Amino acid sequence: MINLNRIQEELEAVQNKEQAKKMEKYMRNQFPFLGVKTPERRKAVKTVLKQERTLDFQEIRPLLQQLWLLPEREYQNVALDLLGHVKYFPKESITFMEQLIVTKSWWDTVDSLSGNSAGNYFKQHPDERKPVIDNWIKSENMWLNRSAILFQLSYKENTDWPLLKQVILMHSDSNEFFIQKAIGWSLREYSKTAPQTVETFINEYPLAPLSKREGSKILKKNKTEELK
Repeated sequence: MINLNRIQEELEAVQNKEQAKKMEKYMRNQFPFLGVKTPERRKAVKTVLKQERTLDFQEIRPLLQQLWLLPEREYQNVALDLLGHVKYFPKESITFMEQLIVTKSWWDTVDSLSGNSAGNYFKQHPDERKPVIDNWIKSENMWLNRSAILFQLSYKENTDWPLLKQVILMHSDSNEFFIQKAIGWSLREYSKTAPQTVETFINEYPLAPLSKREGSKILKKNKTEELK
């Protein structure tokens, strides 16, 4: 079993106060940092993992909870690193993921939880997709709204376009930067798979300028290359 104290020892051994100040500023002083960059953090996690390539969700759940409660942001990101080693998520695990999404919420944790952990979960449990996403998109919690928009980022040709369209339109009039950005990001990713569908959607529906700009990036790039 992975030991929390061992993780703390590994990270504290490479902490950097000057780097911590820069990281805190970049994250708008939302959280304190140890000052451990991503490559160093993942190297420390790899050391703790040793030869374990896959992890059992139920076994590491208590550790994930402990990591999420620690003040420094690196510990939440270690939890995300560990979740990346989980190949199967049991059906009831979505409740725990939701808890993480709404706790110490910021784009760094929310985007990984939605695009990676929840994204994989819904591939494994497609019957849970519609009811859970309906709850998330109707929630008063903005980060759950963002997660409902982003969870299909890696789905490509398996994207449920009617569902993505639905969740986008439910918040297309939002003034929230993180929602407008999420809408644009989801459209940009899907435009790599279905450019005509996305272009038609952007032209037909009223979206925030930021969402349109982000969603059109790949489309405009492709058109520019065609003219060369």
